[in-house]
Amino acid sequence: MNLAYCNVSISPLRKENKDSSEMISQLLFGETCEIIHKKKNWCFVKCSHDNYEGWLDEKQITELKSDLNIKHTAFELVHNYVLKENHIPILIGSSLPNYDGLNFKIENKKYLFQGLSLENNEANFDNIRKIALKYLHAPYLWGGRSPFGIDCSGLTQIVYKFLNKNLPRDAYQQAEIGDTIGFLEESKIGDLAYFGDLEKITHVGIIIGKNQIIHASGKVRIDTLDHLGIYNNETSKYTHKLRIIKRIIH
Repeated sequence: MNLAYCNVSISPLRKENKDSSEMISQLLFGETCEIIHKKKNWCFVKCSHDNYEGWLDEKQITELKSDLNIKHTAFELVHNYVLKENHIPILIGSSLPNYDGLNFKIENKKYLFQGLSLENNEANFDNIRKIALKYLHAPYLWGGRSPFGIDCSGLTQIVYKFLNKNLPRDAYQQAEIGDTIGFLEESKIGDLAYFGDLEKITHVGIIIGKNQIIHASGKVRIDTLDHLGIYNNETSKYTHKLRIIKRIIH
């Protein structure tokens, strides 16, 4: 198995091996993948955190001799790390291997990083609202997983990364795990609400308070949630029909 890590701030995962191809997801710095095969300057990979497959530019990943020990996740929107004299931005949600509060280390390379981070086992439902609000007003971007562009399932996946829980990439896949909550009144902060028609789940958001949901639709926004679905206070219309509520972590 050939492991590699993302060596740039964000690397687009594409459907085909060309720059003009649709972006289906992203890897953030420090996240790892398995290289399945190579074609010209592209690598077909399987992402370690969600088993999503696609093509990465081989210049944006570095092969590893062994897996990384990742216990910290960057918590500032943007912060620099320094390798020798190179300053490269680290985005919130990026992985920091072997971090000691001053440096993180990837094999024989040591990176200076003095930004905010959360240890994966420190994040909990008491601060899940704080984590989710870091992405408030981020623009919607299909396949995005950063505060500069994110989609609905990318938002839930990244927030749950801070809770040391790897969610699948797409909303319909996420809806297949966890325990079903029978009534909205029984929901708690951190529960995931799913929306769509009878055939397929097409949208997901995070419950962050009584009748409040944060989700990515046009931008990351907070809207009202009731038994019918999401009610947009700006347009005075329902935008998404509620299908199911799941509790992923108790």
